[in-house]
Amino acid sequence: MAESFSKTVRLGDRGRDVRLAQEWLTFHGFATSIDGGFGPATDSCVRAFQNKRGLAESGAVDPDTQAALLAPVAAADADIAAGNKTLGDLVVAYARQHLKQHPVEIGGQNAGPWVRLYMAGNEGREWPWCAGFATFLLRHAARTLGVAMPHPYAFGCDFLAGVAKGNGRLLQPKSQADLDSIKPGYLFLVRRTTNSWAHIGVVEALQGAAMLTIEGNTNDSGSAEGFEVCRRTRGIADKDYLIV
Repeated sequence: MAESFSKTVRLGDRGRDVRLAQEWLTFHGFATSIDGGFGPATDSCVRAFQNKRGLAESGAVDPDTQAALLAPVAAADADIAAGNKTLGDLVVAYARQHLKQHPVEIGGQNAGPWVRLYMAGNEGREWPWCAGFATFLLRHAARTLGVAMPHPYAFGCDFLAGVAKGNGRLLQPKSQADLDSIKPGYLFLVRRTTNSWAHIGVVEALQGAAMLTIEGNTNDSGSAEGFEVCRRTRGIADKDYLIV
């Protein structure tokens, strides 16, 4: 569940709600120190944000300002009508809905409100969040359909692969027929070794021997700077898959 504010905060205040406001101000392009202290710089950023959004320029992070700050996560996490969609269809639909809001780390490696959303409140250098992101989407899709999750909501690639292997839901392609069986909504695993995996994401679409993916804790270049949720193109033959 996305975080919310517990109260209105303003100049001179300190604490968790101030820090949350600073994180979301930074996300919206009004960067300020994320230190939990509501000083003149934060006040100036709040007023600039309010002015841009057509809100009363009070400098206080009141309920209207809070709703505007949190609008991207509310849009990303909104329910999607199931209709005739399969579980895989919904995983892709939720992945696209999150991608549209540009989730990104804020305030450091594996940090910020988006990371905490996907990681059940956890953040920090020891909390890589690709698995949390992928299985967060899977959980939302399963809830929408009212079905059991085929894989647990979890934070480790090795753990997910181990559970899937035990349940007969780990696809390790050995033939063209195996590759042809991959579907949008499956979760791909990047192998580190035969029994270890380094990264996970969502198969969005197949393109012959390649696939479009939506994944967290990465970026378009694959470099170690500015991790976010993004769309990438990857080969399919050298990956393993969690069957959805």
